[in-house]
Parts: sequence; C-alpha cells; structure tokens
Amino acid sequence: MDSETTERFRNLLNGKLAELLSEADKTVVDMSGARDENFPDPTDRATLETDRNFLLRVKDRERRLISKINEALKRLDEGSFGVCEICGEDISEKRLMARPVTTSCIECKKEEEEQEKGRGI
Repeated sequence: MDSETTERFRNLLNGKLAELLSEADKTVVDMSGARDENFPDPTDRATLETDRNFLLRVKDRERRLISKINEALKRLDEGSFGVCEICGEDISEKRLMARPVTTSCIECKKEEEEQEKGRGI
C-alpha cells in the first residue's frame, strides 16, 4: 500500500475515532446529569431504564469499535494494514473503505461466515 493510501486510511480511522470519543464524552455527561430524575410513575421509570440499557449496549458496541480502530491504526504503523490475517493476501481497497477495521479479505470472511452458519453460531 502506498503512503498516500496509508495516510488516507489513517485520516479516516482517526476521524472515526475522534467522533466516537466525542460521542462517548457527551453520553457520560448526559447520563450523569439524568441521575437525579425522580419518576413517581413506575412505567416512566421503567421506560427510562430501558432506554438507558439500550444506550449502554450501543455504547459498548462503540467501545469495541474504538478498540478495533486502535488495532487498525497499530497495523498501519507496523505496515500490516490491508493484509488478510487468514490467507495473507491483500484486502481490496473497496472492502477497506467499507470496513477499515477489517482483518480479512472478502473471500476469507465469506468462508468464515459459512462455517459459522454450518455450526449454528
């Protein structure tokens, strides 16, 4: 991968990382400010708790994505970004644009998903 392409992916990953971290900060502020709310109606309280649980699940997924972005940035630094960890072939730029944190080419990913489907995962 040439240096121009590498920098383009580095900027893409850093931009997404900054966006996710900014959203995480806003969530912490929003959730800590809503802690003192008093709901005499149990249904309103249940709705609030359901919404918070959903938000926490979304944020947990984002936390895992942040970890994957950091790993992708590390692979960029090491020079292994864009190389399939399964077969060792280059991952297409089109796939990397769609999912820059991927570690496998489309062929290996399809095979992996077929195996999972066969095992019922």
